[in-house]
Amino acid sequence: MTLTGPDRTHSASLRATLPGSYYAAPEIFAREQAEIFEQCWFAAARTGELATPGTFRTVTVGRESVLLVRDRRGQLGAFLNLCRHRGAQLCTEPAGQVRNALRCPYHAWSYGLDGKLVAAPNLAEMADVDRAEYGLHRVALREWLGTAWVCLAPVPPSFEDTVTGAVTARLGSTEAIDHWDLDRLELGKRIVYDVRANWKLIVENFMECYHCATIHPELTEVLPEFADGFAAQYFVGHGAAFADGARGFTVDGSAGFDRLSGVTEEHDRRYYAITVNPQVFINLVPDHVIFHRMYPMAVDRTVIECDWLYAPEVIAGSADLTSSVELFHRVNQQDFEACERCQPAMASRGYAGGGVLVPSEHHIGAFHDWVSARIDPV
Repeated sequence: MTLTGPDRTHSASLRATLPGSYYAAPEIFAREQAEIFEQCWFAAARTGELATPGTFRTVTVGRESVLLVRDRRGQLGAFLNLCRHRGAQLCTEPAGQVRNALRCPYHAWSYGLDGKLVAAPNLAEMADVDRAEYGLHRVALREWLGTAWVCLAPVPPSFEDTVTGAVTARLGSTEAIDHWDLDRLELGKRIVYDVRANWKLIVENFMECYHCATIHPELTEVLPEFADGFAAQYFVGHGAAFADGARGFTVDGSAGFDRLSGVTEEHDRRYYAITVNPQVFINLVPDHVIFHRMYPMAVDRTVIECDWLYAPEVIAGSADLTSSVELFHRVNQQDFEACERCQPAMASRGYAGGGVLVPSEHHIGAFHDWVSARIDPV
């Protein structure tokens, strides 16, 4: 199948979207797996989940299963989740705990928590086997914002230019996000959403607020400027101001928790949204952070882990997080329902040429260009 980029011949007010096939064709999704998810830095998991030696997590990155595990020296490692003997998956559970080694359940080849081959039946009789050479395939790993980022590319792109660069481009400086001290925050709530929609529909929805007045009544009560259709991401460094009557970022506008210790007056009572291509959304408010990780599973299915992160003292005090979590949980439900409503039409003949972006959505065009540049043949 020949992939063609979007036609940008519309009027100044309306810009073309990607064609419908970009959201419905399995061939295009396969190309995205190879050229985007297996080449870019990918937020795999929260490092706090992997705090002790032997804890592991498996995640799907493109077409690969990646295994994250903490070793006895406290170092976090990332490996392809397959045995070097016959390719069996080492860990079939999404998370767990082992003692000293990762043991293949098929033929009992065993690997240290650092990925080295340490034992196998009859290995002593195979003196020519180089244990280092037959260790697990290591995957590039970086830790930032309390998150383990992995990259499957043989030569990963610059982390600074892509991941930290995306945050800098949104907030206006590299240091701005440090005020929220995400490495220190702890998980208060996680909700996993299984969305029957293409991952790009979800990214596009998060980037704009043209829909906010229509489907987000609770959000626009707290952030009234969103009712005008301009998303926070539309302006570099801009944070949407809370309504005068909103005491906190909660479903009913009631008070939240104390402002995070590093958050300044400049950032108080404001909401900031960040997209890090290809699969991360970060939402910053004064007393907590909402962190989305997307795992595209099929052309029309995306699993999303959404974490609500709070100061350790909030978690230690067993605070009631209900009002705090419920606001963005409703936003998520509303957004994902909208994306699922769009997905069936992506294969329609009426959407073969795509749709259009109104002026407040024009910045989504840059995302479309980013996708096209990576998957379209030159």
